[in-house]
Parts: sequence; C-alpha cells; structure tokens
Amino acid sequence: MIEDLKSRLEGAFADAEVAVDGEGNRFEIHLVSAAFDGLTRVKRQQAVYAVIGDLISSGAVHAVTIRAMTPAERG
Repeated sequence: MIEDLKSRLEGAFADAEVAVDGEGNRFEIHLVSAAFDGLTRVKRQQAVYAVIGDLISSGAVHAVTIRAMTPAERG
C-alpha cells in the first residue's frame, strides 16, 4: 500500500518529494511541492485527498496524516 500511495502522489504532484510511512491502514504522508504555493493547509489536504480518496472510501486507508509544504517552507 505504501508504494501505491507514493506512486499515486508522485503522478499527481510531478515535482514533489514524497515520503509515505505507516502500516496496516494508517499512514503518514510527507509532500514537498511547489504546487502547494499559495494554498491554505486545507486546500493542500484537499488536493491530496482528491488523489487518494478512493482508498479512503474503500477502507484500504483508514487514517492518514498529511504534511504538505512548499520547498520554501521546508527550508
């Protein structure tokens, strides 16, 4: 599941640095992408949920923590 999540996110955010960790159906996603520039935290999370929403709906992913930031915010 980790590789599926990572692959989906890399496809959706082409320039992103993507890291996914977790086990079972609980995951933590770290994304760094210029695509998040100018977006609120909520809009960033909505963008990620749009990519993985079907996995959440199916129950394959039950809990997810999203850390989405721009390259400038990463430092």
